Amino acid sequence: MTYTASPRMAIGHVHLKVADLDRAIAFYRDVIGLEVTQRYGPSAAFLSAGGYHHHVGLNTWESAGGTPAPLHHTGLYHMAFLYPDRASLGAAIRNVVESGVALEGAADHGVSEAVYLRDPDGNGIELYRDRPTTDWPRDEAGLLAMVNSRLDVAALIAEAEDA
Repeated sequence: MTYTASPRMAIGHVHLKVADLDRAIAFYRDVIGLEVTQRYGPSAAFLSAGGYHHHVGLNTWESAGGTPAPLHHTGLYHMAFLYPDRASLGAAIRNVVESGVALEGAADHGVSEAVYLRDPDGNGIELYRDRPTTDWPRDEAGLLAMVNSRLDVAALIAEAEDA
């Protein structure tokens, strides 16, 4: 028998090993826009959006002064931050760009619109918004037919400015 998780299950948080706690806090606070909810001594911090206890935990317990994992090794590919609408996503992307952080990619997946970047420790980050499920592309059998099309990032940023 195959186990199926509850459809109400959600991913609660991610905890990252970082090389420099203050640098990581500055990135997640100033670039991503999270709030510090707790410092745990000099080696850990917790950040969130909207007052939740934490969406991102950062620590240097086993990684102070370390280097990012090399490409083509196992580990976290990226974590994703879901925005409620295009204007919110556009505002987040505008802040990333204005902060001088390079976007590594951008895609329209049919079900969502997403941009990709890295934090100072090389961890992948996706900023995205979902389209309504009624607009998701499907094949003849009714299965999702996601795509990897060009995303107009400038239009997303402009939508944030118009909101």
